[in-house]
Parts: sequence; C-alpha cells; structure tokens
Amino acid sequence: MTNNTDIHEVASFLADYASHLLGCGATCIRIEKNTHRMAEAFGVESDISIMPTHIYVTACGKDASHNGVAIRKTASCGINFNLNARLSRLSWEVADNRLDFATAVKRFNKILETKPTGKWEVLFLTSFANAAFCRLFGGDPSAMLIVFISTLAGYRLKQIMLSDRRDVRLVFLCASFFSAALSAGGQLFGIGSTPEIALGTSVLYLIPGVPYINAVSDIIYKHYLCAFSRFADAAVLTACLTVGLCTGMLILGLKWF
Repeated sequence: MTNNTDIHEVASFLADYASHLLGCGATCIRIEKNTHRMAEAFGVESDISIMPTHIYVTACGKDASHNGVAIRKTASCGINFNLNARLSRLSWEVADNRLDFATAVKRFNKILETKPTGKWEVLFLTSFANAAFCRLFGGDPSAMLIVFISTLAGYRLKQIMLSDRRDVRLVFLCASFFSAALSAGGQLFGIGSTPEIALGTSVLYLIPGVPYINAVSDIIYKHYLCAFSRFADAAVLTACLTVGLCTGMLILGLKWF
C-alpha cells in the first residue's frame, strides 16, 4: 500500500471485518490474531482496540508515512458459529494464498451474504438437544418429552419476540416463564418419575454459555473491559431466566425446596 487512500481502505476493511467477528461471538484474542494476520499480508502494520460496542483500527505503511484510522460499531449479527468460522478461514486464505485486497473484500462481502441456519431447523435441534440434557441429568422418557415440548414452545416464543425487536432481557424472562409453566405440568399431574428434572432442565437452552466462555478467554488475554462486559451481559440474562423460572413455579404453587 503506497498512498493514503489505500491505507484508509485497508483500515476500513479491517474494522468491518473485526466488528463482524466480535458481533458473531469471537473472542478478543481471535479478533486480534485474524486482523493482524491479514494486515501483514496486505503489507501494512495495524493496531486494534476492542471495546464492548466499538472497534478501533489503525493501519500504517511500513515507512509510517501514511496511516488510516477506522471506527466501527459492533455488528448486530448475533452468535453465529458458521459466520465465525468463515471469517476466520478468510484470514488464513489471505495470509496463506496471498490474496490481493480487492479479492479479499469480495470474499468478505460474499461471506456476509451467507444465509443463517433455518429457524425451524434451529428450533427442533434445540428442542432435541435440551431433551438430551434432561436425559443426561437422569430424566426418564416422560421427562424428556415434557422438556422437548416446553423447549419447542419457549424457543419459538423467543424467536417471535426477537423478530419483533423486543428487549432481549424481556425475551429471556418470558421464554423462561413459558417453558417452566409448561414443564411444571409433569409435577402437577404426576407425569413420569422425574418431573423435577424436567422442570429444572426446561430452561437450560437459555443459558448464555458463549458469553461466559468468551469472558474467561478475554480475562486470560487481559481484555478486562470486554470480559467484564460479556460477563455482566450473561449474568443479567441468567438472572432474567431465573426470574421467569421462579415466577412460573410461584404462580403454579410448586415448592422450591
């Protein structure tokens, strides 16, 4: 890169790339490594600052005579492992195959056009997975069926509310309450021999595991601000699903202990 325009274009591209990685659930260390890997392949030096809601990227030529700065807000694409993997693969393709800048931008835009997994597939797979968790904790077939149905209904409610752009905290509270109220039928009507396990596992699909894991990774690599932000977000969502679960038990008159 030999002029200001090129440097600014690279900085903008790297900022867009990093913001989408952060938005889809990548750890800070992965964002740093992937971004620096591509910057080096483009022949520029880069510096990146990762904030909970923004990305700051500085790019400069080898002689430091030209530089560019780009700031991007974290992309709102939700946790997406497919997008995460594709973006990470792009950084290796740029580094290993020495892709030129224009080709890298085209591939990046094409990756962003990738359609997410179908909502019905996610709905049923999540329900089966939660029923498997119920079995893992000792639930009988009746409890597994109850968990499958309550997860199916609660997750569908979550999808509908998120598509209507409801606050995610309210979404978690309502979905948890709905699933808990349905799964409580096992205890109310004496269905199966492990109805308490069905009730306890009916809301596990709402546990924000990725933010918790990423928070630990960010602490290890000294990204304390992002780590605290992710942990706080996950803790708030956990509290919301707990309130929904307890409210359902309280309304239906179930004993807590």
